Amino acid sequence: MDWDKLRIFHAVAEAGSLTQAAKMLGSSQPAISRNIAALESDLGTALFRRHARGLVLSEQGEILHAETADIFERLLILQSRLKDTQNLPEGPLTITVSEFIGTTWLASKLAAFHALYPHIQLTVLFDDRVLKLNMKEADVAIRLIAPHETDVIQRYLTAVRFHICGHRDYFKENGSPKRLSDLRNHCLIGYPQNVTGAFANPNWLFDIAKTDVQHDHRLIMINSMTAIYEAVMAKAGIAVLPDYIIASKPELQVVLPRLERPPVDMYFVYAKERKNAKRTELFRDFLLEHIRQTKFSADFH
Repeated sequence: MDWDKLRIFHAVAEAGSLTQAAKMLGSSQPAISRNIAALESDLGTALFRRHARGLVLSEQGEILHAETADIFERLLILQSRLKDTQNLPEGPLTITVSEFIGTTWLASKLAAFHALYPHIQLTVLFDDRVLKLNMKEADVAIRLIAPHETDVIQRYLTAVRFHICGHRDYFKENGSPKRLSDLRNHCLIGYPQNVTGAFANPNWLFDIAKTDVQHDHRLIMINSMTAIYEAVMAKAGIAVLPDYIIASKPELQVVLPRLERPPVDMYFVYAKERKNAKRTELFRDFLLEHIRQTKFSADFH
C-alpha cells in the first residue's frame, strides 16, 4: 500500500468529507478523490459509502482506519521523542578539536561541563585533520581554520595569540636573544617543513629567524604543539607558544615580545542539521563562557 494514499485516506476518514480533507492537506477535492479511488482499486474493496451528509466508512474502511489511526498516533509520539532529543540536555556529543587546544585547554574544562550536564555523553577526538561533520565523523568541531564547507554553521570564538618563549633556566644557561638575528644562535623548536598543521603557517619561527632548515642541526622539529610545549618545559630550546599557556606558567619567559606571529582564529563549527540540537547549543555557550575566563591574548611588553 502506498504511504501517501494511506495518509490521504486517514485525513478523509477523520474529516468525513473530501472537501474538508482537501483543505486539511492543502490539496484539491478532485485530487483527493482520485487517490481514494486508486487506493480502493489497489485493495479491491470500497472503503467509503457515499451519504447525504458526507462519507461513511465501510466495514473494510473501519478496519483500515483503525490501523492508520494507530500508525499516526505512534508517529506523533515519535515526533515528540525526536523533538525531546533536540531540546533535552542528554545523549551523545562527539567533539573534534586540534590536539594542542584539546590537551592544553579543553581537556581541563570537561569535568565542569559534565557536572553541569551529566546526561550528555562526551566523546572528544584530538585530531588536527578536518573531520567531515556532514558525514557524521563528529557532531561539532573546534577549528583553527575557517571552514569552507557550505553545509556547516560557524561561530567565531576568539583569536589565539602566540609569542616566542623558553624556560627561564634555559635562558640563564644560554642567554636571552636581544634581537631577531640572535635567534639563530639558539636551539629553535618548531614543526617539520611541509607539514600541514591544525593552523596556518606553523613554521613562522623558522621563517622569521631565516634558519637553514636543511643544515642547522640545532633545530628540533616536532609535528605536535603539545610536544613542542613539553620540550620547552624540559629546557630544550625556544619555541612559539600560545599566550594562554605562557600566561599560566611562570617558569616560561617571553623574548622579543614585539615579535608576534599572526593570531589564529578559533571557530565553533557544526552541521546545519544540528542547529536546533540542545547539546550543540549548550556546549557552544559553555565554551564561550570559559573563553571569557582565558587569557588567549596577553601583554608581555
